[in-house]
Amino acid sequence: MRILSGIQPTGRLHLGNYFGAMKQHIELQNGHDCYYFIANYHALTSITDPAVLKEYTLNVALDYLARGLDPQKVAYYRQSDLQEVTELTWLLCCVTPMGLLERAHSYKDKTARGMQATHGLFSYPVLMAADILIVDADLVPVGKDQKQHLEMTRDIAIKFNMLYGDTFVVPEPRIEEETAAVPGLDGQKMSKSYNNTIEIFAEGKELKERVMAIVTDSAPVDAPKDPDTNNVFNLLKLFITKEEQAEWRQKFTAGGLKYSDVKKRLMQRIDETFGTAREKRKELAAHPEKVEEILAFGVEKARKIASKTLERARNVCGVGK
Repeated sequence: MRILSGIQPTGRLHLGNYFGAMKQHIELQNGHDCYYFIANYHALTSITDPAVLKEYTLNVALDYLARGLDPQKVAYYRQSDLQEVTELTWLLCCVTPMGLLERAHSYKDKTARGMQATHGLFSYPVLMAADILIVDADLVPVGKDQKQHLEMTRDIAIKFNMLYGDTFVVPEPRIEEETAAVPGLDGQKMSKSYNNTIEIFAEGKELKERVMAIVTDSAPVDAPKDPDTNNVFNLLKLFITKEEQAEWRQKFTAGGLKYSDVKKRLMQRIDETFGTAREKRKELAAHPEKVEEILAFGVEKARKIASKTLERARNVCGVGK
């Protein structure tokens, strides 16, 4: 089973990124043929400072490698290094109906929030389709917010295949429903755009400030509390066993619980989960040339498939040699 996924370098990765994508990416590297890329072309729709984009791109690479992504098991690469993707994007643009793109929820939501209505933002789903189709991916892990884009990839691939003959693998989505939305400090979905995140590799004072800022109600200590509506518990349960979840539930409903005790346990579990990886990340950050070697190795692995896919698509379109 060939799996492909990407993550945009639009800031420091947080717990929402970890439980929504990174965790399953790393788990899937065992037993599957995985292709993971840093989507820096996609990030151009929102980042215009080149220095910032380069910094964020390196940070994503460091985060994944520190947490356990094995470059010997997967192809890990920068999107912009695989030039075959951009040529395939044009071939796909030429068969993609305008009406399909006009129905994209993400485009409507982003422009409604004030993002500039550029061609890049509008045609984002076509570039995403090229990312997926270029490596003949069978399965694509996506969050709920990207489900429509994956459906659009399928529509584009089917339209191309109907027009030119069987050319592309039509991918299937893999959606992790249980962890699709990780709560942020304010209870909304954790997102950089809401400024409600806890970064994966936050530590010390920074980590304490973020965790202590998690919004809770004003119920007295002695009052029974509902764990299911509590932001701290909903984050903590992502890090603990079912047995410990049951213990905390009992403490919530019995009364006498201090929210500060729950927050301290959450900080402890974050440290236990990411502590070793933090140190590995610091070592990698001191040698960025090693990260570049890993990304170069990964893109060459991806290119072995991408070049064949692009040649196949060029030939059926009539622009090949």
